[in-house]
Parts: sequence; structure tokens; C-alpha cells
Amino acid sequence: MDASRHSGRHKQLPRRRRDWIRLPLYLAVCCGAARAEPPRHEVLQLDAARSQATFTVKVLWLIGLKGEFGAVQGSVAIDHFRGTARVEATLATDDLRMRSQHYQTWARSAEFFDAEHFPKIDFASTAFPLVRLRTGGTLDGWLTLRGIARPVQFRILPSDCPRPLTGACSMRADGRISRGDFGMHSLRGSLAEKVSLRLRIFVVPAPDPP
Repeated sequence: MDASRHSGRHKQLPRRRRDWIRLPLYLAVCCGAARAEPPRHEVLQLDAARSQATFTVKVLWLIGLKGEFGAVQGSVAIDHFRGTARVEATLATDDLRMRSQHYQTWARSAEFFDAEHFPKIDFASTAFPLVRLRTGGTLDGWLTLRGIARPVQFRILPSDCPRPLTGACSMRADGRISRGDFGMHSLRGSLAEKVSLRLRIFVVPAPDPP
């Protein structure tokens, strides 16, 4: 068949039919970006300016002494494919603050956190379901304090935000540790064995690698 005659016939196709022929190509080019899948892995950085970590220990089992750690740093690694996340956080003991200078000096001393030799506390969680950021649930991991690493379990508190860890929405978690497990054996007659820890973290996008 004459190629020119075939080309002419194609040009004579009704407009509606020509539009149906072009439609699949149009959808593939223009709408492909809308169907693009999100990245499987995402890393968010803890916002040191807004994140907070505090501790409370009771004296004579009645009076709660509360302190706030210094800068909170770390990351949240999200696996969107598996629907899980991991949290890593570092708390500064050499910059902790308390209302009383006397107690602040004591908390940094070798009797308690020993900030001179161990200026940081590290926490690394195991993978947990992302849904717990909204519904709450357990948060298992390892805590390294005074150079001693122990398994610990925290509790993620339910969030009022539909999308936790976005914008002004934070993640809150709390738990208790036994100070004797981390080599803090002083003042057993007047100081409670349990130390409560509370963490509230905000995140920002992690900087692009250089």
C-alpha cells in the first residue's frame, strides 16, 4: 500500500477517534509523576532547638527532684515500605539543668550521671510500627548511661495529631530505669531506686549529604 495514501487516511480519522488514540500517551506523560512512589527510606533529624528530655528522681520517696538534659540530638529513620521506624537520641548530661544549683552539681557528679567522664546518654530503639506514633505503644531499645548499656522499654504516648512528627507535632515517650543497673549506688537510704525519664522530640528534614 502506498505510504502516502496510508498517511492521508490517518489524517482523515475523526477527531474523536484521534483523541482516543492520543489519550494513553497523554496520561503516561502527564500523570506518571502523580503515581510516583514515595522514597522507601526517610531520615529525619531531631530538632535540638525544640526537643526536650527530662528526668525525675524522688528523695525520701516523697519529694521529686526534676532536671532537664542539655541538647537533644539524634534522628528518626523511617522505612515506609515496612511501615516501621527507629529512633536514636543523644542527651547531654554535662549541660543538665536543675532549679537548685546544689542538686545540679550533685546530679552531674560521680554519684549520679558522672558527667565529667560520661557527658552523653545514648538511646537506640529497635524498629517499631509507625502507627504507634499516633496510637501509642511500647518503645524498646538500648540505653547507654555511664558507659553501661542495658535494654530498656519506654512508652510512646498517643498523639492528638493525625500526622505525628510533622510541623508542630511531637513524639512523646516516657519510662523508668533502675539507677543501680547503671552503677548509681549512692544514697540508697534516701534516694529512690527508680529514675523517670521523659522525652519529647520534634523533627526537621535531615540535611542533604555533601
